[in-house]
Amino acid sequence: MEIAMIGLGKMGANMTKRLLLGGHRVVVTDLNAEAVSEAETAGAVGASSIEAAVAQLEASPKVVWVMVPAGKVTDSVIDQAADLLDESDVIIDGGNSNFNQTVARGKALAERGLEFVDVGTSGGVWGLEGGYSMMVGGSDAAVAHITPALETLAPAADKGWGHVGPSGAGHYTKMVHNGIEYAIMQSYAEGFDLLRSKEEFDLDLHQVAEIWRFGSVIRSWLLDLTANALSEDQTFAAIDGYVPDSGEGRWTVIDSIGQSVPTPVITLALQMRFLSRDDNQYWAKMLSAMRNQFGGHAIKPSDE
Repeated sequence: MEIAMIGLGKMGANMTKRLLLGGHRVVVTDLNAEAVSEAETAGAVGASSIEAAVAQLEASPKVVWVMVPAGKVTDSVIDQAADLLDESDVIIDGGNSNFNQTVARGKALAERGLEFVDVGTSGGVWGLEGGYSMMVGGSDAAVAHITPALETLAPAADKGWGHVGPSGAGHYTKMVHNGIEYAIMQSYAEGFDLLRSKEEFDLDLHQVAEIWRFGSVIRSWLLDLTANALSEDQTFAAIDGYVPDSGEGRWTVIDSIGQSVPTPVITLALQMRFLSRDDNQYWAKMLSAMRNQFGGHAIKPSDE
């Protein structure tokens, strides 16, 4: 199938490459001309604008995949794309938009006869090699149409992705996924901080991480990435303990309050990120290192 990919940040660029490797035709556009040129080198069709990208789509219904930061830019890009599309064409939002906005967008686009699919995407900078976990919301018809692309992007055609419900359900599921991620990361960071503080044992934290990676009940991909970070520098001396949050954790906690569903661990993990911004703690440096390992998120250098 063919897709217009709008937005070539780290995730969008890698997803484009994986789609190309799977034999799909991908038309790309981005404000960064170098990113477009790199995608062209990999086999994509470059376009100078959203209008030019949509114009080069040959199949019907057309598919436009939006991979831009959540917020006003998402609204702007989706509105531009919608004005260029015909009835039954499909717009996909693969970013981390708030599910409430996604539900509203889906209704508005449906009134215009357009299909809207939200794809909550996890996999970070590693997705090109290992595939992406995708939580998909939208109509049966729209999801069926884009299934060949989803099967290519996933770790396997029948693994790591699923149609979880109507428009908004994909982003909602990804939101909760990220809330859980906050809690797991916080637990690892606190545990290793405790190990580090036991000075009389002089524990090698990288060695401990490697032991836990195999056979342990707490083994995970996040632990693998933690081991990677510890192999580089166990002190994290070059990292400031400031840990950002991109919004999904907050939305998870807010929704849990609205539904009267207790999420104390996720809530505390979010609060600990707030605390990290006032106190340069070791566990906060580790959280920052983990975010960089799995998502390529920027690290704030230490002033020390």
